[in-house]
Amino acid sequence: MITGTSQADCAILIIAAGTGEFEAGISKDGQTREHALLAYTLGVKQLIVAINKMDTTKWSEDRFQEIIKETSSFIKKVGYNPKHVPFVPISGFNGDNMIDVSPNCPWYKGWEKETKTKVTGKTLLEAIDAIDNPVRPSDKPLRLPLQDVYKIGGIGTVPVGRVETGVIKPGMVVTFAPAGVTTEVKSVEMHHEQLVEGVPGDNVGFNVKNVSVKEIRRGNVAGDSKNDPPKGAESFNAQVIVLNHPGQVGAGYAPVLDCHTAHIACKFAELLEKIDRRTGKSTESSPKFIKSG
Repeated sequence: MITGTSQADCAILIIAAGTGEFEAGISKDGQTREHALLAYTLGVKQLIVAINKMDTTKWSEDRFQEIIKETSSFIKKVGYNPKHVPFVPISGFNGDNMIDVSPNCPWYKGWEKETKTKVTGKTLLEAIDAIDNPVRPSDKPLRLPLQDVYKIGGIGTVPVGRVETGVIKPGMVVTFAPAGVTTEVKSVEMHHEQLVEGVPGDNVGFNVKNVSVKEIRRGNVAGDSKNDPPKGAESFNAQVIVLNHPGQVGAGYAPVLDCHTAHIACKFAELLEKIDRRTGKSTESSPKFIKSG
């Protein structure tokens, strides 16, 4: 879930319209709330909300508007602007408003979102087609977090992952961090086709020389050895939001950190300050503990 989300340009939040189902999803411990926050925190800044199972509510306009109101309120707290988010009533089971406009909701006039220009549409497919193309930073140093590493007979070791920044080309010498392995890229492929180069947004596989599958793994990051290669970090300062924790969190707390495709245990050495989420200003220096919220 986290690995996949970290590679996305846009998130589609599927919300069940059924009585009780929607309420459970957006409750304090609900999956809907958690998934929206995970997407935003992992850098997915575009969102589409598909309100599913509308057939179980007999295509009730009141229920649709109630869900929009509640959902807008909580995605705003997460960080999304509801005006930039299309809300589409659908029935995945029957295919309503997925590709073609449904005759079952004559009251539905369509979705709209305001970005640089105002965009409107009716179906989920149109909302997907209206996703803004993100800026692809190909001029920055190469960063390619590995999603998996395969051993392919007759070819050798093939790491795969999405190019986040920079460009990867055959003949380039790459370094994998924090493993500290350096090697040459023999070829770059996407969808079984050879590429001259892989650019940001591409999910690529690349064949490397003289590296076994045991030396590199998911969560490692590939970079250009000659241009600011990635390095492992002993420690770092992090801005943390405590979403939901039964007790208090203090120095010595040891969670698992999810960063791009890596999952690694770490420890809080010290708490530096508490910050107001909305203003970004410090409210307390060196707090002993922090709690949910």
